[in-house]
Amino acid sequence: MTLANGRTYLAIPGPSVVPDRVLNAMHAASSNIYEGALVDMMPDLIGDLKGVARTTKQAAIYIGNGHAMWEASLTNTIKPGDKVLALVGGAFGAGWAETARRLGADVQVLEFDNSVAIDMQRVGDMLAADTSGEIRAVLAVHVDTSGSVLNDIAGLRAVMDAAGHGALLMVDCIASLGCNRFEMDAWGVDVMVAASQKGLMLPPGLGFVFFNEKAETARARISQLSPYWDWSLRARPNVFYQYFAGTAPVQFLLGLREALDMIAEEGGIKAAWARHEKLAHAIWAACDIWARAGALRLHVPNAVHRSHSVTALYLSAPLATKLRVWCETKAGVTLGISLGMADADDPDWHGHFRIGHMGHVNAHMVLGMLGAIDAGLKAINAPHGSGALDAAAEVISKA
Repeated sequence: MTLANGRTYLAIPGPSVVPDRVLNAMHAASSNIYEGALVDMMPDLIGDLKGVARTTKQAAIYIGNGHAMWEASLTNTIKPGDKVLALVGGAFGAGWAETARRLGADVQVLEFDNSVAIDMQRVGDMLAADTSGEIRAVLAVHVDTSGSVLNDIAGLRAVMDAAGHGALLMVDCIASLGCNRFEMDAWGVDVMVAASQKGLMLPPGLGFVFFNEKAETARARISQLSPYWDWSLRARPNVFYQYFAGTAPVQFLLGLREALDMIAEEGGIKAAWARHEKLAHAIWAACDIWARAGALRLHVPNAVHRSHSVTALYLSAPLATKLRVWCETKAGVTLGISLGMADADDPDWHGHFRIGHMGHVNAHMVLGMLGAIDAGLKAINAPHGSGALDAAAEVISKA
């Protein structure tokens, strides 16, 4: 017997739940891409998208995922042989660094444990030692979904400024945009990349690069660049098709328009940040209670360094895998696998799981998901503390 029949809940850290409103908006026939409503809506759509990123600078939209945006950001700013400093604290920081390396950059990696935030002292020392300014860009991930660590981007800019270093600050916000507070202009970020399938509540398929004047100056150094990746015309098109270097992703744009409207109706991006923060604290409150029995623990011990969009957890192997299987097959809740915390060939892989709580998520979804996990812990006889749901409900009640 299963209790999973009915509407399932995808509680993985991306792709996230797509709202019915967005799905309905996308369920439309293709339209004229040369004139008319689709063309007319683009200026406001770009403006509202910049509002979510908290920037007045430039934005380019690509048909692609987050990995594509790593490449788009690098090909517009970095030439083969340029030095790049990659701050790696998880699988996605490592992935961006590898993309830079394969594009010909001379990549220097500062590696950090994936359960702690970037060590600013080490970054400052590295930049201070680069007295000739050979490092062209610093790559940082705001939230690395593999370990769920949140990095202090404003603090990173302060360290770069204190070192008097002129490198570009390039930030991956794929797992944080729309969920954790991010201030592109106020924090001095030169390039930011994001994608559609997490906080922006769309299916995977759109990628975004935001960039300022300093990044445009870096672009001017690039003498050879494919017309598809070149962000210049995408950000300042003379005709509509230049937004996408070809045919527009019509249905995705209609869905994005609806998603941005939903954020505005909620009260704007600050209200979305506050909702994600409160729901994250409810999840952590439940996890703290479960952890009292010793088998489960939060992967990031310091709450200041935890993201509001994903929570990574340890549960003694093989209990984590048993819990995921039970929740999906018996309760209709899909939890995230281990990613970057342990290799799939390592038996300890079965001791990690992740909870995605990004984008279209609310109190009853989180409380229901936590209830399924609580039932699953009981069903698989995993040691856990009692009262987790009461603790989460107490946090929610004070919203």
